[in-house]
Amino acid sequence: MEVILKEDVANLGLRGEVVKVADGYGRNYLLPRKLAMQATEANKAVIEQMKAAAERRSASEKAQAEVLVTKLEPVVLSFTRKAGEQGHLFGSVTSADIAAELATHGFEVDRRKIQLSEPLKSLGDYTVAIRLHREVNARVRVRVQGEAAQEPEAAEPAVQEAAAE
Repeated sequence: MEVILKEDVANLGLRGEVVKVADGYGRNYLLPRKLAMQATEANKAVIEQMKAAAERRSASEKAQAEVLVTKLEPVVLSFTRKAGEQGHLFGSVTSADIAAELATHGFEVDRRKIQLSEPLKSLGDYTVAIRLHREVNARVRVRVQGEAAQEPEAAEPAVQEAAAE
């Protein structure tokens, strides 16, 4: 089955390309999600107009992304999490956490654009890539700090009292 992509699809092609896909993939995934349309002669004529509009839109999106990169570069996000003695976190810092923290700084970034291969699970400083546009990536520094541990002595008297009863 030949389809014309309406959006960029990972590992398949870019917006406006005519690609050949398996019938089931096109019928059950691409077409219902409006990621593609069937490649008929009428649609091929329409797609030429869509390509021109897409190029203009892509150029403006790229310009906006480049402006956003200059604003994001100096930002340092700080997270405080509970951690064990070796610096391993009891939880983790995920792309959703990073997106939420960016939103508090005034940057609306979709969590799916944050290039985090796996959640951050230990204390330290990290550099996280954010894919703002197909050709534009930003880098944000993330600092994960441990919470101040509670004194173990404060918990011991309560244990001793419970044992005495």
